Amino acid sequence: MSAGLDHRAPESVFARLEPRLPGVSKPIQYVGGELNSTVKDWDCAPEGPTVRWALMYPDAYEVGLPNQGVAILYEVLNERDWIVAERTYAVWPDMEQVMRTGDAQGPIPQFTVDSHRPVRAFDVFGLSFSTELGYTNMLTALDLAGIPLHAVDRTDEDPIVLAGGHAAFNPEPVADFLDAAVLGDGEEIVLAISEVIREWRAEGEPGGRDEVLRRLAASGGVYVPKFYDVAYADDGAIEGVVPNRPGVPARVTKHTLMDLDAWPYPAKPLVPLAETVHERFSVEIFRGCTRGCRFCQAGMITRPVRERSIETIGNMVENGIRKSGFEEVGLLSLSSADHTEIGDIASGLADRYEGSNVSLSLPSTRVDAFNITLANEFSRNGRRSGLTFAPEGGSERMRKVINKMVTEEDLIRTVATAYSHGWRQVKLYFMCGLPTETDDDVLAIADLAKKVIAKGREVSGRNDIRCTVSIGGFVPKPHTPFQWAAQLDHETTDERLRKLRDTVREDKRFGRAIGFRYHDGKPGIIEGLLSRGDRRVGRIIEEVWRDGGRFDGWSEHFSYDRWMEAAGRGLAGTGIDLDWFTTREREYDEVLPWDHLDSGLDKDWLWADWEDALAAADGADIEVEDCRWTPCYDCGVCPEMNTEIQIGPTGRKLLPLSVV
Repeated sequence: MSAGLDHRAPESVFARLEPRLPGVSKPIQYVGGELNSTVKDWDCAPEGPTVRWALMYPDAYEVGLPNQGVAILYEVLNERDWIVAERTYAVWPDMEQVMRTGDAQGPIPQFTVDSHRPVRAFDVFGLSFSTELGYTNMLTALDLAGIPLHAVDRTDEDPIVLAGGHAAFNPEPVADFLDAAVLGDGEEIVLAISEVIREWRAEGEPGGRDEVLRRLAASGGVYVPKFYDVAYADDGAIEGVVPNRPGVPARVTKHTLMDLDAWPYPAKPLVPLAETVHERFSVEIFRGCTRGCRFCQAGMITRPVRERSIETIGNMVENGIRKSGFEEVGLLSLSSADHTEIGDIASGLADRYEGSNVSLSLPSTRVDAFNITLANEFSRNGRRSGLTFAPEGGSERMRKVINKMVTEEDLIRTVATAYSHGWRQVKLYFMCGLPTETDDDVLAIADLAKKVIAKGREVSGRNDIRCTVSIGGFVPKPHTPFQWAAQLDHETTDERLRKLRDTVREDKRFGRAIGFRYHDGKPGIIEGLLSRGDRRVGRIIEEVWRDGGRFDGWSEHFSYDRWMEAAGRGLAGTGIDLDWFTTREREYDEVLPWDHLDSGLDKDWLWADWEDALAAADGADIEVEDCRWTPCYDCGVCPEMNTEIQIGPTGRKLLPLSVV
């Protein structure tokens, strides 16, 4: 670690950077100084060692700055007077070239935007991965920082490279590049990690980086990949993952933050200097989801449901508007209309901000949680954007397979209500490539969209009704009932979507009223490789990166051919190929790469739910209900993690305070 040799404050690289900014695109993203950003002294601790974090969302500034995970940890860490936390983002290829070319002093290293300090000087380099397609950007940042790519090559002068976020629930594809990973909520564990590092530093750093990693691993809440050996069978399957030293737990457990009211972050929202993907202040109104959609990793790994109280939500909204100047507030969760007091929240906030410039929004709403009163409250200030619903499956059979228990009648009734109350635009989100799916299931999306338009015209008496159909490719994810499923090959995906597009367009009565958005199947295959891969996939990632792979989540930078060629080289001699990781169905007794990482979900329950999905595909009427309102169905999370569902109603109201 950097702590090992030199604790002096590193020099800012801004003086070297500034003359080169006019020559790169969007230079403002590298400047820093945003409203509510924090710059602290390098040695800020009033006594004892200072612990320093460089936090990264491994994408461009415009995507990374609004990320709630990084923003929350940035605040939580900086509130401690003995911790310094700064931010860094992926640099665009033009800036990468500028930094590599450098100046008379040499290359310009990866830097933080807060004080432009070199990332390598920090104690911890923490990366938050919400998508696996950011892995190549991590390698770029490590290389620019001067940190060895492989954990085994790092010395006491290098920071601990730590991953979190949803993708960290299977960090095996990037295990060779990570020193550690954490599963689940980060607010408490980043402080615990900081305490361990501080104590080790105060003792004089005995045993170097291996010792501090050992202490972190021994806690059971931090996964250190190099302390685990993976054995492979002759057929390429994993035989087992076992600790290779004493005191390291066989399984690493996720972290669950209870009582969200005690953690009302972000309290000082960052206001970007450049345009970002979300120009709004976001409040997470609850965490977790127990609707039981079988494809949804986020819903599975964030259990149990924990609601914020109506009072805390109101205070967070008021504080965020006052401190940021944002005029749009997004109430976020995996299914925001499911909050037990969402009606009172909506009416209370609408009362409070009526007549102001503040607008309120809900993200995608479940068809069966929507009501027109709620929609009217959120649009009371006159900003009536389109409504988004996510049926996910085109046919009722598919919706039963994925446990999205929404009938065609439910959807038509809901959109009819919306269109009859003045809405003109509805967006429907579906997936292609779900387990047991056929061409007919996908073509049913066209029938559904046409019925939506027809009903909209009927109830509104107008012909300017629009429906946008947005389709994403299904990618099986770890810790879900579909973790055993075969992924659909990209050729079949593209062919089904082509048939659907043609079916929509050839009907002159509806074709122009239905928008159609979809991505080709190739990026989904690579995402599937990275989401369910094991340590051998790390070779592919490195090959892609060395061949120029950057920003793989952006269509204009993604190259399927590059990934395919790298997979051929990286898996040579292993007896397995890319299809082995993607389009192959798994069996119950196969050791999965993430089986030693505990999300709290019982594997037997996940398998039973997978079997229920297959039974539903054959006509069985099997529904997993939401355990918020029904008896526990034994997914395992609450007893395993010593947690419980936290929901209202509290019976309290949000007072319509005037906002200055």
